[in-house]
Amino acid sequence: MKQLTKLAGLAALLGIAVSPAAAQEKIKIGVLVTTSGPAAALGQQVRDGFALAIKDLGGKMAGRDVEIVNGDDELKPDGAVVKVRGLLERDKVDFVVGPIFSNILQAIHRPVTDSKTFLISPNAGPSSYAGKECNPFFYVTSYQNDQVHEILGKVAQDRGYKRVYLLVPNYQAGRDSVAGFKLDYKGEIVEESYTPLNTLDFQPELSKIASLKPDALFTFMPGGMGVNLVKQYKQAGATVPVLSAFTVDESTLPAQQDAAVGMFGGANWAPNLDNPQSKKFVAAYEAAYNGVPGTYAMQAYDAALLIDSAVKAVKGDLSNKDAVAAALKKADFTSLRGNFKFNTNGYPIQDFYLTKVAKRPDGKFQTEIVEKVFSNYGDRYAKDCASK
Repeated sequence: MKQLTKLAGLAALLGIAVSPAAAQEKIKIGVLVTTSGPAAALGQQVRDGFALAIKDLGGKMAGRDVEIVNGDDELKPDGAVVKVRGLLERDKVDFVVGPIFSNILQAIHRPVTDSKTFLISPNAGPSSYAGKECNPFFYVTSYQNDQVHEILGKVAQDRGYKRVYLLVPNYQAGRDSVAGFKLDYKGEIVEESYTPLNTLDFQPELSKIASLKPDALFTFMPGGMGVNLVKQYKQAGATVPVLSAFTVDESTLPAQQDAAVGMFGGANWAPNLDNPQSKKFVAAYEAAYNGVPGTYAMQAYDAALLIDSAVKAVKGDLSNKDAVAAALKKADFTSLRGNFKFNTNGYPIQDFYLTKVAKRPDGKFQTEIVEKVFSNYGDRYAKDCASK
């Protein structure tokens, strides 16, 4: 404070104006994601993608230095609440970025938004905050959870799969995935298996699949769950086509490798998307982290660009929350995925694709776009949002 007083006094003597931003401290951003346990790779992609964006921004937003405060939610809702309160009360962050999993988001959403701190989700997008419970302090740079699964439901319907087996973890995002798949799929669901979160042994479910002989398997198994499922699926010699979401992606492929090649997924982006900003990002990420970025990293990079666009719009002055909210909602930045704007609920309107796992000439694995399934697609809950 003494330094600020001296600065103001010097400015007065010299007859020059000092902008509020010039006299402010660092912009502090808390990044709370899962970076331990079976799902650690997902959170690390978020951290790396976000850090890369801040580096590309020169470590500043509207002339103010940016400080990132990282936290690990350990995939424990109660612990995540303790961690986020630390970010808010001890670190006094201006924004919270996170989490990966929807059950963690449901735990931290109210503490963050009630404190009138902006919460930017780079991944979790549950239906619970997309409709009547939408909030002016909450924005999502990924998708509404149902949407990615809707891709696979439409593909299953279009390809004429008559009987499908559904396999998902038993938590909010798992239930959202089933709801999303069923929107366009009108065939027979031969079984819905809901496994405990962090299940790593899928032999009972694989035995059921073998006996029921469905035309396709739809599954949503992120992180270590997906790694084990794919390996066990191949070891069992299963040949049923796999339509998946977040089961075979750049966070799991380094462990799954050849076992995942040819499996399908649904996404809002893939590393081979053909636009200049995406190509530049993929090259920079691979050079910095020696790995292929997935949607987690892409959405985190976009989250940083979103925050930067808002900070610039208010000229670094974050005191007017309404002005910051309006700037966030405008989303005045160039997304790595191309088409991007916010719906009335703070969830994106964007394109969605069917992807397929491929092995690159350099030996690395990545998902690649097969076809566009939805264009400029908004979620079905936005019509119920009235508070933004």
